[in-house]
Amino acid sequence: MDQSNFKLPKIQLSSLVLAVAAGVAVAVGLYQAQIRGLIPRKIDLPKAPEETRTILKEENAVISVVEKASPLVVAIGVTRRVINPFDPFALPQRQDATIGTGFVVSDKGIIVTNRHVVEDPGTKYSVVTRDDQKYEVKRIYRDPIFDLALVQIDASGLKALELGDSSKLKVGQTVIAIGNALGRYTNTVTTGVVSGLGRQVVAGDPFGRSLESLDDLIQTDAAINPGNSGGPLLNSSGQVVGVNVAVSEGAQNIGFAIPINAVKAIVDEFVAKGSVSRPFLGIQYRFISKDVAILNEVPQGAFIQEVVENSPAEKAGMKDGDIITKINGESVDSENKIAEAIQKSSIGQNIELEIWRDGKTLKINATLADLPAE
Repeated sequence: MDQSNFKLPKIQLSSLVLAVAAGVAVAVGLYQAQIRGLIPRKIDLPKAPEETRTILKEENAVISVVEKASPLVVAIGVTRRVINPFDPFALPQRQDATIGTGFVVSDKGIIVTNRHVVEDPGTKYSVVTRDDQKYEVKRIYRDPIFDLALVQIDASGLKALELGDSSKLKVGQTVIAIGNALGRYTNTVTTGVVSGLGRQVVAGDPFGRSLESLDDLIQTDAAINPGNSGGPLLNSSGQVVGVNVAVSEGAQNIGFAIPINAVKAIVDEFVAKGSVSRPFLGIQYRFISKDVAILNEVPQGAFIQEVVENSPAEKAGMKDGDIITKINGESVDSENKIAEAIQKSSIGQNIELEIWRDGKTLKINATLADLPAE
């Protein structure tokens, strides 16, 4: 190759001057735009969407509640004698089984659960904590109105779960249930929302041997399974707002809990006295709404289905078929009116009842007695 013919391009001085001048002009223009706020001084990295941050916040709240409450949720167990059906000569063996859930409400070893979990007076029950410590139940209070029981064990160092205010619950509010699902999966956590308030259900055992009407319940779509009974329903602050009690058969995501406000007074009295006294009238009734009353040409009120023998109601002269239209001067215009009025009263207190019987209005006075515990 003839190198004599290869020449580097000459740099024109005028071109160089123009390029430098253009660069300075661009730099000055950018600087002026920046100080005037037209261009941001620094570029921020993209942030997580607001929805993602909200989800993470909700998850952390649930995790915090579970870590706080789980150590105070216990398993309610029973020891059964099991016979091997394939060996008729074998001796019966003792076998422990988890039948429900409870939670600690006092450092005196007092635990809340459901009455149907510990309903058999002839059975010995036990409590197993999350760290596998087993305690024999020393005392049981079975409430005759709510599906509620208090059991006491000899244990020290237990901390109580904080009880919330169920009257402040709102439909749509997040709730968390903890329990021993199916009696096998300990400390199972499920979440959901408050689906409804003031619900009434008729609960029974799987064999239909007994039925019980439960009023003013919290409805939730948090999964509540057999074995969860007696466990806590918590809000996102970790406070107990209900006691899980029942699940609707033949439907999905429909569970129920007793409002904690109905439990507080019972717990406080049991902690203070070791027993619970409840005012008692002695009737079983069904509420007649205004629509039903109009259709049947009877007044709205509480239709008495049964008067308990030797009860204050029987002594006052009340009869099956009577309709209570007023109690202490207030109209019986809701399902819970009678129960609320009695609960607010004290043992030995006189209550005034207005009753409709065979087309006539009668006034009856009844003196409330002490409700015998089961």
